[in-house]
Amino acid sequence: MPMPTLPPDPPALVATVAAPPCDAATRARLLAPPEAGEDAVALTCSLRLAPGDRVLKRIVLEGRAASGVTLDCAGAAIGHPGAPARLDAITLAIRSRPPSRPGAQWERPSGITIRDCAVFGHVRIWGMGVNGQAPALRDSSHSLGHTERAQAAAPTGIAISGTTITASGPIPLYIGPGVTRVTLTGSRLAGRTVGTALYLDAESAENRIEDNDVVAETGREAIAVDGSARNRIVGNRFALNGQGGVRLYRNCGEGGTVRHQTPSDNVVTGNVFRGVGLFGADAVVANSRNGWRLYCGEDAGYPFGSSIDNSDGGTGNVVAPNRVE
Repeated sequence: MPMPTLPPDPPALVATVAAPPCDAATRARLLAPPEAGEDAVALTCSLRLAPGDRVLKRIVLEGRAASGVTLDCAGAAIGHPGAPARLDAITLAIRSRPPSRPGAQWERPSGITIRDCAVFGHVRIWGMGVNGQAPALRDSSHSLGHTERAQAAAPTGIAISGTTITASGPIPLYIGPGVTRVTLTGSRLAGRTVGTALYLDAESAENRIEDNDVVAETGREAIAVDGSARNRIVGNRFALNGQGGVRLYRNCGEGGTVRHQTPSDNVVTGNVFRGVGLFGADAVVANSRNGWRLYCGEDAGYPFGSSIDNSDGGTGNVVAPNRVE
């Protein structure tokens, strides 16, 4: 049987100037115990930790000032092991800065590297909003050109490698609306979450999830590809515990946001799925929802996208071969 033809890799990332190294004062502030009014540190410089270091403050990489930052943990830990995590207490946040005045552009970070970290809690990357229902994102979705605006506003070129993210409630890695060109390689998504292990939200694209262990105990499928396109989910190893593996769909209408992009041209191949179970869900399903949600009508009234068509609409997806054990 001939192998399917895979879409080409996305174009190479635009080069980003490396951020300067952090000074001793920044390092000391990051490693100091959290205090009232300072439980987070914004990094605009590159930092290499030592294997025995423990960072209990949350780390924020925001806006253009964070572009080019490398955080090399050298095995050091970030976050609170075993502690239940609040959804709003993000261990590592990579986010765009909102426009400073009407008509100005979103200020997004690019070219960030996260390497060899042990993260406890959750990592979230976002632009116009933390999820698909955020007000700025919803407003943008009500006119044509939304996908392009969301992508231009969101972080791009984020590389995470050799890193373990151990969840304790929220989704361990959330790639938000419009985010492009995130790579997750040689890493591990572990712990327990009420949601998925990895979420690719609406209008995001060209992300690469390759050679990872996805072993988190989830409340639903391991990876959700929600209106996200041209991603590669290749060569990963999944422990499913009876849940589904990868689902490709479009979350029509939720929160009044029109979803413009379909879950199309994704590659989900060469993965190994264990723990499907005798009566378990399918490992990979394209177009898994097709309007079967009560909130699909919440975006009614616009002549485009999910407002006029509640189906998932995914095309061009390559979802084989994979192995189920």
